Formats: sequence, structure tokens, C-alpha cells
Amino acid sequence: MKILHVFDHSLPHYDGYAFRSWEILRFERGLGIDTVQVTSSKHAGSVKALESAEGLDFHRTAALGGIYTLPVLDQLGVVLGLRKRVLELIEQTRPDLVHAHSPSLNGLAALSAARRCGLPLVYEARSFWEDAAVDAGACREGDVRYRLTRASETHVIRRADHVVPICRGIAGDFIARGLASERCTVIPNAVDFARFSSQLDYDAELAARHGLTRGKTLGFAGSFFTFEGLGVLLEAMRRLADLDPQVRLLLVGDGVERADLEAHCQGLGLGQHVLFTGRVPHASIESYYGIMDILVYPRLPMRLTELVTPLKPLEAMAYGKAVIASDVGGHRELIEHDRSGVLFKAGDAAALATSASALLADPARQASLRDYARRHVESRHNWASNVQAYHDIYSRLLS
Repeated sequence: MKILHVFDHSLPHYDGYAFRSWEILRFERGLGIDTVQVTSSKHAGSVKALESAEGLDFHRTAALGGIYTLPVLDQLGVVLGLRKRVLELIEQTRPDLVHAHSPSLNGLAALSAARRCGLPLVYEARSFWEDAAVDAGACREGDVRYRLTRASETHVIRRADHVVPICRGIAGDFIARGLASERCTVIPNAVDFARFSSQLDYDAELAARHGLTRGKTLGFAGSFFTFEGLGVLLEAMRRLADLDPQVRLLLVGDGVERADLEAHCQGLGLGQHVLFTGRVPHASIESYYGIMDILVYPRLPMRLTELVTPLKPLEAMAYGKAVIASDVGGHRELIEHDRSGVLFKAGDAAALATSASALLADPARQASLRDYARRHVESRHNWASNVQAYHDIYSRLLS
């Protein structure tokens, strides 16, 4: 069985999208599935037709240029260029099936190429890209770009042979748009559980460098987008610092909100209590998880966060970390309150401060949450078992 995977981007870019793609490919190959992988012209940083990353070869797609650099036409250029590249790879590699991963531009290109060549198409939806664009300020909800993005995805999901949403929120939205439930299989975010140690070493030197006290450190690791709600976390830290001057917040990562967050932090007088590390090498991330006692994910309530599940809380849970998260729908799908983590009212800094203060003061409760959460990830969000669902879908379509 040979599968042609069509991605937006891939490693060596390090983000949740690229890591999910990498894990799928690795574990499918472990099942004996032969994979070919291509990225769209939106993958930045390489002009090579073929690039290796973390032991896998990725075919790249060149941007068309010319009139396709103009607004609106640039999106059409992504589709046309990727369609041509997918057709070339179908001719060269002879796959049995095409598996396209969101956004819908990939789906449109892959759908056209697969139909031309008589191949089945699986479409995997990982987010609502139109809602992410709203949060980034690239469009407004309901404007032309928003509606076109949504309409293009509806077009793809109604015509793909099978659709794989990453969570129940996306699946429910698609079914409401007319997707038949029998053509829909949720395959949730997962981790390579074998790579996550529940006994992380505490790097005392790293902690001392950042002025951290063991048992007093909250943390966040991820991208700094508005919807992540890190401003709420800073407001909560103002209250926590008053209760216990030793409490610290370690913010690991970077993003468009960083400058505003740093300014807000200074305005709150939290310069000594909040530490921004910036991006850290991937090889070092385990050390940073090791010095954070509780990971906090304060996402704000909006359509994107209510319907789409994140990956980062699962990684923290797999590392055996206690987790506090806002009660948006995407978190509720992953975290059971007071069993695998603590949920607080989204957007409420006082509620977050109360939850964090209580959990910091209760090591036994932290241990209970950590143990249950780690078992939950191992049984429900483990690529070693979840990847079998892809094999089953492919086999049904090819039979």
C-alpha cells in the first residue's frame, strides 16, 4: 500500500502541524505502509525539489510567481501549482491513494488530481483556517475571504471519499454542512508516548539561571497568539505574586503577541515574576518542561478554540505534568476536570489565580492529576495505537 500525503508545510519547521505530520508518516511506515510526501508552495525556506528532514524526504512545490503573487490570485496559484506537482508525483510514484491535509487549498488541489487519475482521496481537517485568520487579523468573520475559505473546505469534504477531522468539534461542524457520518472518522491529536518520560530530570542549573524555585513555577510552552489568552495569565500572575512572591511564570516560545505581552507584563509590575525565554532549541524543550511544575493553557472563548483541540496540553500530560486550562470546548474534549487536569472559566483571571494557587499548595493533588492524565494520554492519544485507524480507512477505500 502506497499513500501520497499532501501537506501545507513540514519539518524542519517546528510547530504542531509539522509534528503531527511527521508522527503520522513515521507510524504509518512502521505498519508497513509506503509513503510519499509533498508540501505546497506555502512551505517556506527551501528552493530544492526534494528535501530531507528527520529521516524523511519531502517533495517541495515551487511558487508560480507572476500574476499569482497578487492578492486572491496568490491563493489560486497555491492550488494550481500544487495540483501540477501532485499529478507529477502520481505519475512518478504510482500511489494507491491520496491523503490531503488541511488547509482546503491542499484539498482542492489533491481532489482535482486524484479524480483525474482515478484515485481515492482522504481529506484530513486539523483546524478552521478561516477562524485562525480572523484571530491573526488577516480577515473578518463573514467577509469575502472568510466565506470563500469556508466554502472551499465544504466543497472538499462533500467530495472526498473519507474525511478525518482531528476532533469531535470539527466533525460536528462538518456533519452540519452535509458530510455523511459514515464518511467521517475522528483521529485525535496524539503523541509518540514512548518518547515522553514521566520522570523528567529537574535541571537545577537551568532553574537557577531563570530564578525559579522548585514547586513554585507555572509555565506555558507554545506560540504566542491572541487566542491563547496569555494576557489573562499575566493578570492572574499579578494576583498570585501578591499571594506568594516566590511564584514565577515561565513563558517558553514566541509569536506575534510577544511584544504586547512583554509591555503588559511591565505595566503590571511583573518584571521579576514572569520570564520570557523566546524560542528554545527543540532538543532543550524537555529540560524546560522539567523545571515547570504546572502547565497553564488559558485559551480565550471563540469559535476556533471551542471546536478545535490543541496538541500542547497532551504533550504536558504525557510528560507527567499537572495541567490547568480554560474551559473552552477544545480543552474539555481533552481534559476531564479534577481527574486529568483543572479547568477554569475562560477569560476569568481571578478564577485562574484561584485554581493555580490551590493547586500549587497541594502537591498530592498535583500527583493524582499527573498520574491519571498520563494514563489517559497513553490509552487515548498514543500514535502507536491511533495510527491503525488510518490503515483501516485506507484498506476500506482500496478494497
